[in-house]
Amino acid sequence: MRVADLQGRSTLSSILILEVCMSINRGRVWLGGLLGGVVWNAWSGYIGFKAAPLYAAMQNHGLFLKESRYPWFGAHWVVIVFIMSIILAHLYAWSRATAGPRPYTALKIGAMVGLCAGLPLSFAQAAWSPVPRALPLGWMMDMWVGSILATVVAGWIYRE
Repeated sequence: MRVADLQGRSTLSSILILEVCMSINRGRVWLGGLLGGVVWNAWSGYIGFKAAPLYAAMQNHGLFLKESRYPWFGAHWVVIVFIMSIILAHLYAWSRATAGPRPYTALKIGAMVGLCAGLPLSFAQAAWSPVPRALPLGWMMDMWVGSILATVVAGWIYRE
Protein backbone atom coordinates (compact mmCIF):
# COMPACT_ATOMS: atom_id res chain seq x y z
CA MET A 1 0.00 0.00 0.00
CA ARG A 2 1.27 3.44 -0.89
CA VAL A 3 1.19 6.40 1.46
CA ALA A 4 -1.05 8.23 -1.06
CA ASP A 5 -3.66 5.48 -0.62
CA LEU A 6 -3.93 6.38 3.07
CA GLN A 7 -5.28 9.87 2.44
CA GLY A 8 -8.73 10.42 3.90
CA ARG A 9 -8.25 7.78 6.59
CA SER A 10 -7.89 8.49 10.27
CA THR A 11 -4.39 8.76 11.69
CA LEU A 12 -4.82 5.63 13.80
CA SER A 13 -6.04 3.50 10.90
CA SER A 14 -3.22 4.86 8.72
CA ILE A 15 -0.65 3.89 11.34
CA LEU A 16 -2.16 0.43 11.76
CA ILE A 17 -2.21 -0.15 7.99
CA LEU A 18 1.38 1.03 7.61
CA GLU A 19 2.44 -1.12 10.54
CA VAL A 20 0.93 -4.20 8.93
CA CYS A 21 2.42 -3.35 5.53
CA MET A 22 5.86 -2.47 6.84
CA SER A 23 7.74 -5.33 8.34
CA ILE A 24 11.21 -5.21 9.71
CA ASN A 25 14.09 -7.02 8.11
CA ARG A 26 14.69 -9.57 10.87
CA GLY A 27 17.88 -10.91 9.30
CA ARG A 28 19.44 -7.44 9.31
CA VAL A 29 18.21 -6.85 12.86
CA TRP A 30 19.95 -10.00 14.03
CA LEU A 31 23.10 -9.25 12.04
CA GLY A 32 23.21 -5.69 13.37
CA GLY A 33 22.52 -6.92 16.90
CA LEU A 34 25.29 -9.50 16.71
CA LEU A 35 27.82 -7.08 15.25
CA GLY A 36 26.74 -4.46 17.79
CA GLY A 37 27.28 -7.10 20.48
CA VAL A 38 30.82 -7.70 19.23
CA VAL A 39 31.58 -3.97 19.46
CA TRP A 40 29.93 -3.62 22.87
CA ASN A 41 31.78 -6.65 24.22
CA ALA A 42 35.06 -5.17 22.99
CA TRP A 43 34.20 -1.90 24.79
CA SER A 44 33.20 -3.83 27.90
CA GLY A 45 36.47 -5.74 27.80
CA TYR A 46 38.38 -2.46 27.57
CA ILE A 47 36.52 -1.08 30.60
CA GLY A 48 37.17 -4.31 32.50
CA PHE A 49 40.85 -4.23 31.58
CA LYS A 50 41.18 -0.63 32.82
CA ALA A 51 39.33 -1.46 36.05
CA ALA A 52 41.23 -4.69 36.74
CA PRO A 53 43.69 -3.12 39.22
CA LEU A 54 40.79 -1.63 41.18
CA TYR A 55 39.00 -4.97 41.20
CA ALA A 56 42.12 -6.67 42.55
CA ALA A 57 42.56 -4.02 45.24
CA MET A 58 38.93 -4.31 46.30
CA GLN A 59 39.25 -8.10 46.45
CA ASN A 60 42.35 -7.77 48.65
CA HIS A 61 40.45 -5.40 50.96
CA GLY A 62 37.58 -7.89 51.22
CA LEU A 63 35.08 -5.61 49.46
CA PHE A 64 34.71 -7.91 46.43
CA LEU A 65 34.60 -11.69 46.37
CA LYS A 66 37.75 -13.38 45.11
CA GLU A 67 35.63 -15.73 42.97
CA SER A 68 32.28 -15.16 41.31
CA ARG A 69 29.18 -16.74 42.80
CA TYR A 70 28.29 -17.77 39.29
CA PRO A 71 30.51 -20.16 37.38
CA TRP A 72 31.43 -18.87 33.94
CA PHE A 73 30.46 -15.29 34.83
CA GLY A 74 32.48 -13.89 31.90
CA ALA A 75 30.66 -16.07 29.38
CA HIS A 76 27.31 -15.13 30.87
CA TRP A 77 28.21 -11.43 30.67
CA VAL A 78 29.10 -11.76 26.99
CA VAL A 79 25.78 -13.50 26.24
CA ILE A 80 23.81 -10.86 28.17
CA VAL A 81 25.51 -8.07 26.20
CA PHE A 82 24.65 -9.84 22.93
CA ILE A 83 21.00 -10.17 24.01
CA MET A 84 20.88 -6.49 24.92
CA SER A 85 22.45 -5.57 21.57
CA ILE A 86 19.83 -7.57 19.67
CA ILE A 87 17.07 -5.85 21.67
CA LEU A 88 18.58 -2.46 20.83
CA ALA A 89 18.73 -3.41 17.14
CA HIS A 90 15.01 -4.23 17.29
CA LEU A 91 14.25 -0.91 18.98
CA TYR A 92 16.13 0.92 16.26
CA ALA A 93 14.35 -0.96 13.45
CA TRP A 94 10.95 -0.29 15.01
CA SER A 95 11.67 3.40 15.52
CA ARG A 96 12.87 4.13 11.98
CA ALA A 97 9.33 4.76 10.73
CA THR A 98 8.68 7.57 13.20
CA ALA A 99 12.12 8.90 14.12
CA GLY A 100 13.76 8.45 10.74
CA PRO A 101 16.46 6.12 9.41
CA ARG A 102 19.39 8.24 10.54
CA PRO A 103 22.48 7.60 12.66
CA TYR A 104 21.15 10.23 15.05
CA THR A 105 18.10 8.01 15.70
CA ALA A 106 20.36 5.10 16.63
CA LEU A 107 22.48 7.36 18.81
CA LYS A 108 19.41 8.67 20.68
CA ILE A 109 18.01 5.19 21.28
CA GLY A 110 21.36 3.86 22.46
CA ALA A 111 21.90 6.86 24.74
CA MET A 112 18.46 6.62 26.32
CA VAL A 113 18.55 2.87 26.89
CA GLY A 114 22.17 2.93 28.06
CA LEU A 115 21.51 5.70 30.53
CA CYS A 116 18.48 3.83 31.89
CA ALA A 117 20.52 0.62 32.12
CA GLY A 118 23.64 2.12 33.67
CA LEU A 119 22.88 5.21 35.69
CA PRO A 120 20.54 4.16 38.54
CA LEU A 121 22.54 1.22 39.91
CA SER A 122 25.87 2.92 39.31
CA PHE A 123 24.68 6.02 41.14
CA ALA A 124 23.48 3.88 44.05
CA GLN A 125 26.81 2.05 44.16
CA ALA A 126 28.73 5.33 44.07
CA ALA A 127 26.60 6.65 46.94
CA TRP A 128 26.52 3.60 49.21
CA SER A 129 29.35 1.24 48.33
CA PRO A 130 32.77 1.60 49.96
CA VAL A 131 34.52 1.04 46.61
CA PRO A 132 36.16 3.92 44.73
CA ARG A 133 33.69 5.91 42.65
CA ALA A 134 35.73 5.12 39.55
CA LEU A 135 34.25 1.61 39.53
CA PRO A 136 30.58 2.66 39.38
CA LEU A 137 31.54 5.31 36.83
CA GLY A 138 33.15 2.59 34.71
CA TRP A 139 30.07 0.38 35.06
CA MET A 140 27.83 3.23 33.95
CA MET A 141 30.11 4.05 31.01
CA ASP A 142 30.14 0.37 30.04
CA MET A 143 26.33 0.37 29.78
CA TRP A 144 25.91 3.86 28.35
CA VAL A 145 28.65 3.96 25.71
CA GLY A 146 28.21 0.26 24.96
CA SER A 147 24.50 0.76 24.22
CA ILE A 148 25.28 3.71 21.98
CA LEU A 149 27.97 1.80 20.08
CA ALA A 150 25.80 -1.30 19.66
CA THR A 151 22.81 0.69 18.41
CA VAL A 152 24.83 2.80 15.98
CA VAL A 153 26.43 -0.37 14.55
CA ALA A 154 23.00 -2.02 14.27
CA GLY A 155 21.64 1.09 12.56
CA TRP A 156 24.56 1.15 10.15
CA ILE A 157 23.88 -2.50 9.22
CA TYR A 158 20.09 -2.28 9.03
CA ARG A 159 18.35 -2.01 5.66
CA GLU A 160 14.63 -2.42 4.92
